[in-house]
Amino acid sequence: MQGPRRKVKVMAMMTMVFLFIVVEVSRNAGKGSSSKNKSLVPLKRFWAKDLPSDAYWNRQQQQINYINNRNLEKLNYTIDNLPDWLNDTVSLDSCDPDYRVTTQVKDYNSLPDRFKDFLLYMRCRSYPIVVDQPNICKKQPFLFLAIKSLVPHFDRRQAIRESWGKVGRIANRSVVTVFLLGNAATEDHFPDLSKMLHHESSIHRDILQWDYRDTFFNLTIKEVLFLEWLSTRCPGANFIFKGDDDVFVNTIHIIDFLTNLSNAKARELFVGDVITNAGPHRDKKVKYFIPESMFVGMYPAYAGGGGYLFSGQLAQRLHNISKLVPLYPIDDVYTGMCLMKMGLAPEKHKGFRTFDIEEKYRDNACAYKSLMLVHPRSPQHMIKIWAWLNDPALNCQ
Repeated sequence: MQGPRRKVKVMAMMTMVFLFIVVEVSRNAGKGSSSKNKSLVPLKRFWAKDLPSDAYWNRQQQQINYINNRNLEKLNYTIDNLPDWLNDTVSLDSCDPDYRVTTQVKDYNSLPDRFKDFLLYMRCRSYPIVVDQPNICKKQPFLFLAIKSLVPHFDRRQAIRESWGKVGRIANRSVVTVFLLGNAATEDHFPDLSKMLHHESSIHRDILQWDYRDTFFNLTIKEVLFLEWLSTRCPGANFIFKGDDDVFVNTIHIIDFLTNLSNAKARELFVGDVITNAGPHRDKKVKYFIPESMFVGMYPAYAGGGGYLFSGQLAQRLHNISKLVPLYPIDDVYTGMCLMKMGLAPEKHKGFRTFDIEEKYRDNACAYKSLMLVHPRSPQHMIKIWAWLNDPALNCQ
């Protein structure tokens, strides 16, 4: 009987010794001077070489990443030893047609004309401003309203001026409004309204117009040009709302929301009707169709372009980072790409209704009191809703 008992005792002692060693090692880990001065080395490189892509936008983004990422250069991924398809330095300010895309985009010849036009001028980010308002921000505005519009949309602009986009003071805060326009090109069959527009601008002094073709795909150009203008003409704006000219905005509620933000929240504010887990439409019949030859992958989270709200501090950062993101033909997705590049994401706010509210509530004044934005609304409806919300007799309890 002693043999088996001795074996059990020996095994128990070995187990205790093993546990003692494990405990002591754990307790003393990191105490020695040598371990304290040594840094952990990751098993894999954090910066990895991107896999080549056949999609034109993806290739352009990869090229800009390599040109501007010093960490990649330290890993010997320099411009000199890039693959041939990345070895041509991009000029972001070139406004000559880039005819190389006709061979670099595999199905270029079969694409709709709007894609051909976008691709040819994709690198151009600098267009002359033809109507400016250099003194509009002499006094630092609390809320700056930037509204995307088209030259023929005078009735929408006027309805905004008479309702939610009134300049001056709203809810005891200063508000400035501008309308962002390009050129109504004759090739898009617009009548010549240039004289009417200059007359409108001379009266209201709230038009910003650049000399580029104002199309759906060029809304991204409008975004980039506006951020550039804002950084030079109105860098002191506290908050910016940017949206379309067919939305109703409850400016009173927005100001109340902004006034109650903490300082930390206000600095990196970017709120709207956020869309997640979306990707490019591949159906050619859809307005937002994007061919695989142009872009592959999922979209980052982005706020619908009908309207979103962000801080002035974030606007400057967006302007800077946009230089490192190739233009994309859908402007709200592009803004989401820029935010992602900054390590940020837009925040969803239930007060932004870019897909409207239920029909049964659309003529109920109280339905708009707690909302920030509703899309779409006609000029007449904008004026009507604004009158409802400013009626002292309105009781929504």
